[in-house]
Amino acid sequence: MSTPDTRPPRRALWMRLALVAAFLVALFAIAEATGLRRELDLDMLRDTLTAHPIRGLALFVALFCLGNLAQIPGWLFLAAAVLALGRTGGGVVTYLAASTSCMVTFYCVRWLGGDALRQLDGHLARRLIARLDRAPVASMMALRTLFQTAPALNYSLALAGVRSRDYLFATLAGLPLPIVLYCLFFDYVAMALGIV
Repeated sequence: MSTPDTRPPRRALWMRLALVAAFLVALFAIAEATGLRRELDLDMLRDTLTAHPIRGLALFVALFCLGNLAQIPGWLFLAAAVLALGRTGGGVVTYLAASTSCMVTFYCVRWLGGDALRQLDGHLARRLIARLDRAPVASMMALRTLFQTAPALNYSLALAGVRSRDYLFATLAGLPLPIVLYCLFFDYVAMALGIV
């Protein structure tokens, strides 16, 4: 006796993926139309962090979350934090902001798209999901270490149906090494150029 197919109809699956794509394109377009992508630079982020310690930190985290959703590179935030707060303070602030940003992206995309990638029929998709299921935390930690806060990674993992607890743990454990390396790099560049 065959088991019933519990996957959603293909039309519903593609509608969810289209909804996620429309959301991300809309955020990108809004960021472009409002000038956020143009205004969001090292000086603006650095001033945000140094002008008002508490409010500046909250705004920095919010901008990192929005930036991650709108495809603004995370290294920009890290460089600004290092320039404003030094490599240790900048690293801690970036770790907090990056972790929050990854979780916000995860929940937004999961809410819109569910586990759409898990529902795909393709052989490659099934193979990748099976590999992710065998060692979810270790796989996501490796991906997070390699790709840091890359929006495409966040979107893919959210749509892959991974557990939010595993995603959070892998994010918290996978981000420190690349953040430390980038902090050292940006601190060295800033000192070499006489910026700090």
